[in-house]
Amino acid sequence: MDTDELIAHGRARFDHAAARRLLQERYQAKMLFAHAGGMWQAGPDLLTLLAVCGDTEAVILDLYHTPVRITVAELRDIAQQRWQEQMTAWLMEHQAHSQLR
Repeated sequence: MDTDELIAHGRARFDHAAARRLLQERYQAKMLFAHAGGMWQAGPDLLTLLAVCGDTEAVILDLYHTPVRITVAELRDIAQQRWQEQMTAWLMEHQAHSQLR
């Protein structure tokens, strides 16, 4: 490999890593949603907490550490739907980027 090929390879790797980080940040932002007067981020942490709470009402902390009374089943359904939609879209876009590499 000559120097130009090494530089091109390095730039391609950097561009790929930067695109992955940008993709992650974009989809993490899309996981945010408001419900019952609180701000939530769909993800494994929230879904696990809601699974432990059962199907009744509960008081839990939102993203801003504010206690919010929620209906567990309702918030769980919204969070799970948001999580699955965004993860599927993220996967599709990630696969498209990987094919370009």
